[in-house]
Amino acid sequence: MIEVVGIRFKPVGKIHYFAPLRKPLQQGDAVIVENGHGLEFGKVVYANRVIDEEDVVLPLQKIIRKATATDMTKVIENEKREIEAVTVAKERIKKRKLDMQLVDVEIAFDRHRMIFYFTAEGRIDFRQLVKDLAAVFRTRIELRQIGVRDEAKLLGGIGPCGRMLCCSTFLGDFEPVSIKMAKDQNLSLNPTKISGLCGRLMCCLKYENDTYEEAKKAMPDVGRKLVTTAGNGRVIGLNMLARVVQVKLEDNAGVVEYTLDELLEMNSIKG
Repeated sequence: MIEVVGIRFKPVGKIHYFAPLRKPLQQGDAVIVENGHGLEFGKVVYANRVIDEEDVVLPLQKIIRKATATDMTKVIENEKREIEAVTVAKERIKKRKLDMQLVDVEIAFDRHRMIFYFTAEGRIDFRQLVKDLAAVFRTRIELRQIGVRDEAKLLGGIGPCGRMLCCSTFLGDFEPVSIKMAKDQNLSLNPTKISGLCGRLMCCLKYENDTYEEAKKAMPDVGRKLVTTAGNGRVIGLNMLARVVQVKLEDNAGVVEYTLDELLEMNSIKG
């Protein structure tokens, strides 16, 4: 086991682990840390937590100090420079006639590099653009092509549920989402119903998936033949959370519903 401090560099970014300071930190504290690229500004998500060593990459990098008033002033200045950089970069992209859309600009705390995030349909030759930007900002320039999910995370928006996008408010990492999750939850497979603003399957399909998977273990498979008090039939539908099974009787005798407990008394179907 090892004691760590969890820090985010972006409001809804990935949590990174650092070695704790001698003086305990509190959640929400602003700090300056040292990583492989130099000094970075971040905020404490959780302080002095003990986790398994297998969950971290050793040796842990250091927290240099709690952010000072001077540090905070520099962060604000960087944010202003980022807004200016967006305008400059868009002008250069238009001038170079590049088929790409700038999404965001990120300036490192110590200004040793600037990262320009963009989307594009295919590969883009941005070598001349990098030279243009380096001549203007006189620092290391990185251009990173991102996907539609990352774009939605950076830009934000309101989802079909009427709430702010999960990815832009609290999801630190994207988890794999599959059409099977929608099928298991008996949701409409209409793409417009189960897709988010990014055009990909909604992240929230994952939230209840474990509950449905656990419930499915006890339920009979669709298509399975069963014996009921109304006659023989086969399973045509499942309500996982209510633990109700729809059975179509033989010879078109209709459809009946039974609870799982009722069917267990009539058949050996567990598992």
